[in-house]
Amino acid sequence: MNKRKEMQLALQMVSGYGVEFSAWRMPGTDPAAYINTDSYVERGKIAEKGKFQMIFIADTPGLSNDLGLQSPMHPMDPMLALMAVARETKHIGLVATLSTTFNYPYNVARQFKALDVISHGRVGWNAVTTSHPAAAANFGSQIASRKERYAMAHESVQIVQALWGSWESDAWTLDVEGGTFADMDKIQPINLEGQHYASRGPLPIPPSEQGQPVIFQAGGGEEGLELAGRYASGVYANPYDIESAREHRKALRQSAARFGRNPDDIKMFTGFIFSLASTEEEALERRRQLMSFNPEEIPSRVSYLGSMVGLSLSVNTVDIDQPVATDMLKKAYANPMDPRSHRALQLLKQGISIRDVLARGVINYHPVVAGTPVQVADFLEEWFLAGACDGFSVVPDIAYDGVADFVDMVVPILQDRGLFHKEYEGNTLRENMGVPYQYGRLE
Repeated sequence: MNKRKEMQLALQMVSGYGVEFSAWRMPGTDPAAYINTDSYVERGKIAEKGKFQMIFIADTPGLSNDLGLQSPMHPMDPMLALMAVARETKHIGLVATLSTTFNYPYNVARQFKALDVISHGRVGWNAVTTSHPAAAANFGSQIASRKERYAMAHESVQIVQALWGSWESDAWTLDVEGGTFADMDKIQPINLEGQHYASRGPLPIPPSEQGQPVIFQAGGGEEGLELAGRYASGVYANPYDIESAREHRKALRQSAARFGRNPDDIKMFTGFIFSLASTEEEALERRRQLMSFNPEEIPSRVSYLGSMVGLSLSVNTVDIDQPVATDMLKKAYANPMDPRSHRALQLLKQGISIRDVLARGVINYHPVVAGTPVQVADFLEEWFLAGACDGFSVVPDIAYDGVADFVDMVVPILQDRGLFHKEYEGNTLRENMGVPYQYGRLE
């Protein structure tokens, strides 16, 4: 357990390239990194060198973007990618997303517990409901209602955890002389049945050094808070400002307390994108270059930026390499429905060109810092000390050099400021997250 309050870091791996879909075209990047498992292993080893608590791989069981110009959003298979990393690392955690909607609990339990045992207790399962129609179509199904999907998720997690504990911790005897491999009285069926899922069990896999995989969750709303509060030790969240992040973390901790858990045993990781360089201008140029690879996307980005600040912006009516005209800005306002709009309006009022406002990532899914290592460290420190999160899900703009640059230049600053650990607390993911040992179902 951590005695001193320090942030935690998760490296979010996308599809081998980085968070920007055009990163596959950047000089130095392997265009075929999507099928190069060694690239995941290399990034994993670099992140372990930087003492990251974990690697995180998001996933959707379906094609969700246009591969004509863009790289895929996810690896070919998250579990196989993490298996490769597991064999070449010793301490870093290995967390993958697997849908509770389109996977049977027994399969989930088997895959994750096997990898947990193989990695000596370093695995986590990000349990999410799935709402993408393309994913549903792959299973010959339709998207269920939100209420039904979360009901399925509760059943799935309960059955999975019961299966994880169905081989009792002392069932493995390995009595060579007596000829008893295991005590079958301690490897018993679970016989759980709900409205959506059922499983007899048992799962014939013994516990790992951390007992069983850590449960993570990524989903908002009251349903997401309940799922996280009941089961999760880690939550991946997407707030865009400190205030909303602080509120979400408070709600998660309150939810954990309602279910009789210690609020400190649930850690919130905020998504964060960075572009690093020796100067802010060089970092912005890096992002401009990424934008330049897909010029056909710029009109829609400009239009979207306009909607964020109440203006009708179009590449046909404004010069995106110039600031928005003063008379137009007088009519601008921050769209109250979009938390990113305040930042967008602030930058526009500073007289920054439209292109450079976009380069600063104002319409990205996560907050973006394009700048020096000190600027990136300052951002992380501000959010962390404000109580906005327990750590960050760090997403490099370009993976091939971004991960190493973060480890070599940002991590030492955080360590010198006493904000990030210098050594792993233990050998398991639970130890390094500072969350309790668990084996079996939480009642």
